[in-house]
Amino acid sequence: HGDSMELEREKGITIQSAATHCSWKLSGRDEYHVNVIDTPGHVDFTIEVERALRVLDGAVLLTCGVAGVQSQTLTVDRQMRRYNVPRLVFVNKLDRDGADPFRVLAQIRKKLDLRICPLQVPMGLEAKHLGVCDVI
Repeated sequence: HGDSMELEREKGITIQSAATHCSWKLSGRDEYHVNVIDTPGHVDFTIEVERALRVLDGAVLLTCGVAGVQSQTLTVDRQMRRYNVPRLVFVNKLDRDGADPFRVLAQIRKKLDLRICPLQVPMGLEAKHLGVCDVI
C-alpha cells in the first residue's frame, strides 16, 4: 500500500505519488519484477499521472463501485490512450452502501468506449460483500 502519509490513510486517498515493487514468479517459469506507481486521482495531480503514464508498460484504472465513472476517470482514460497504455479496470469499494459494479461496468462501456469482460464477480455487495469469485 503506497499511502504512507497519515492523512492519506485516514481519508483513504492518495495525495502524493509513491512507488514500490514486488516480484512475481509463476511455478516453473521466470520471475517477473513489477514496479507499482500509486498516483493521486484528484484533478490537481493530472501532471503526476501524465509523468507516470509515460514510463509504464500497463496500468490499473481504479473506479469507485459507488460513484462509478467520474470526470477524472475520463481524464486519466484519455491520458492512457495518448500514451497507448494497456489497462485493467478495477472496481473498488464494493462493501460500501450503494455499490453497484454492474452499473459501473455499463458506464465504462458507454463513457470510456471500452470493450470489457469481468475477470471476477462480487459475492454479495455492501454490508453483505464477502469477496470475489474468479470467472476465468
